[in-house]
Amino acid sequence: MFEAQEIKAEHKDLIHDVSFDFYGDRMATCSSDQFVKVWDKNGDGNWTLTSSFKAHSASVWKVTWANPEFGQVLATCSFDRTAAVWEEIVGDTPGPGQRGTRHWVRRTNLVDSRTSVTDVKFGPKAQGLLLATCSAEGIIRIYEAPDVMNLSQWTLQHEIHCKLPLSCLSWNPSLSRLHPPMIAVGSDDTNVNNGGKVFVYEYSENSRRWVKLDTISSITDAVHDLEFSPNLGRSFHILAVATNRDLRILNLTPLDDEQASQNGVTKLDIQTAAQFNDHGGTVWRVCWNVTGTIVTSAGDDGFVRMFKMHSINLWKSITSIKGDGTQIPTATEATRSTSTAIPQASSVSTLAGQTARYIKLGSISQPSREQWY
Repeated sequence: MFEAQEIKAEHKDLIHDVSFDFYGDRMATCSSDQFVKVWDKNGDGNWTLTSSFKAHSASVWKVTWANPEFGQVLATCSFDRTAAVWEEIVGDTPGPGQRGTRHWVRRTNLVDSRTSVTDVKFGPKAQGLLLATCSAEGIIRIYEAPDVMNLSQWTLQHEIHCKLPLSCLSWNPSLSRLHPPMIAVGSDDTNVNNGGKVFVYEYSENSRRWVKLDTISSITDAVHDLEFSPNLGRSFHILAVATNRDLRILNLTPLDDEQASQNGVTKLDIQTAAQFNDHGGTVWRVCWNVTGTIVTSAGDDGFVRMFKMHSINLWKSITSIKGDGTQIPTATEATRSTSTAIPQASSVSTLAGQTARYIKLGSISQPSREQWY
């Protein structure tokens, strides 16, 4: 059960992204107003705005946290064709029980892109301090900080050229040494005749470069977001994809192919495990819980929807939440409620609240949408 909390956005324009840190007690938001705002959760569970700074000279598309092992570090990307890395500096504590002054410092500005940088993600911590960006020009760039104590120095390690403009990317977070580093990227190109809109790449130790494993040809609609699920020991990977029409959940299973293994490349069997059009239109965001068993999506219908895995190929909708915070029962819950003797004084929302309760945490003052880039 979630406690009721209200968060005032304080941005002056459309919010494009929200990101929580590793522990879930810090939150960063970014907006078309060019600002990034950082919120902290106090001991009472309330969120307070602790930092606000102008990050770019144009709309900020994405903000993401690095693993806390590397300190309090953020990365942002923008329509101004740059990505930036920020580090929080905490001053001297002014007195007993008081927190020192804190502010965010831009440690580096990555200016290799010629077009809008549409997504930015830190790599899994086991691979060191890596940062991947993708852009509207169709290029993935992977940077590395050779010295994690000096975040002003980043080296461009790899450039991966794709045939379509890119809108989003995700690192595979698998901790297994049997799984080489893997990245999936999506394109929001609207021409269905251009083929698949999701590409999967893997780093080959033999060739010391990133190799494209597959183009997921079954997804020809524009892709706005995608994310690998946490992998806590599964032999296969799960990828959630948000498209113009629906939410797709894909199983990516590495095959035991002797010839591919000799070349240092994995061969994948890609199957669609589930496909949901509950939003009735564009799906903008997807995210996973820490165990990789529940995926959450947000779409044009103003709903946040959750889907749970019951087996490898069996996913079911478990709840839907309106933008105002009220919960809507799923089809299964509604069927169950009508087939059970219900006192007339009871309401559907009351029945739904018996199993779970979700409370609105905040709102965006200007809900009108605009083109991202």
